[in-house]
Amino acid sequence: MSMLNEKVVIITGGGSGIGRATALRFAALGAKVIITGRRAAALEATTAGHPGIIGLVADAADPDDAGRAVDHAIGCWGRLDVLVNNAGAGAILPLAEARAAEIERILAVNVLGPSLLTAAALPHLAAVRGGIVNISSTFGHRPAVGLSHYAASKAALEHLTRCWALELAPQGIRVNAVAPGPTESEALTGMMNLSAAQAATVKEQERQRIPLGRRGEPNDVAAWIVRLADPASDWVTGQVIAIDGGLGLT
Repeated sequence: MSMLNEKVVIITGGGSGIGRATALRFAALGAKVIITGRRAAALEATTAGHPGIIGLVADAADPDDAGRAVDHAIGCWGRLDVLVNNAGAGAILPLAEARAAEIERILAVNVLGPSLLTAAALPHLAAVRGGIVNISSTFGHRPAVGLSHYAASKAALEHLTRCWALELAPQGIRVNAVAPGPTESEALTGMMNLSAAQAATVKEQERQRIPLGRRGEPNDVAAWIVRLADPASDWVTGQVIAIDGGLGLT
C-alpha cells in the first residue's frame, strides 16, 4: 500500500497542467485531494470521475481564500498532510512597460499567496509532520529578457523554500520545490497571453535549446512533486530540484 494512502493534500492551480497531473497522481495513490483555482469548469474537469478529488473555487492571490482552503480540507477530511503551492502568474513584461498593477499581480500569486496559504496550513502540517512542495520555474534561477518580474517572483519562492525548510524543521515539516522547465500546458496562451502562432514559435525555440530534445509533459513534473511529498523522502528538505530536460546546463 502507498505511504500516501489516506493522506490529505491541497494543490493550488489544480484545474490544468502540472496541477491537474499532480492531483490525479496523488489520487491514484490513495490520497484525498483538494484542488483550488479560479475556473470552476477546469476544476470540474479534473474532479470528474475521481471521488478522491474535490474542487474549491479560490484565488491564490486573495488573502481571505488561504484560510478558506485549509478550513475546507480540515472540514472534509479532518487533517492536512501535504501542501502543493502550484498556482502561478506571469507575463511577458519588458521593464519599460512595467506598471505597478501587473507587478503586484505577479507577486500576489507567486509570493504572497504561497506565504499566506502555508502560514494557514502550519498547525495542521505540524500535527502530522507533513510536507510542502513549492512550484518554481527554470526562470527562478535562469535570467530571461522580458520575464524579469516573473523570474524574480520565482527566485523569491525558491529562497522562501530554503528559509522555511530551516524554520519549520523543528516541527518536522519538510519544505522542497521543483523548478520545471518548458512544460506542455496553457501557460503560454493563458498566463503569458501569447497567440497560438506565437506560442508555437516559442515552443519550438524552447525544444531546440533543451538537451534531451523535447519539452516536458505535466506528468514529468508531477512525478517529482509526489516523490518529494511522499513520507519515504522524509530526510529531504530545503531542496530545489530542476525538472527541465537539462536546460539549466546550457
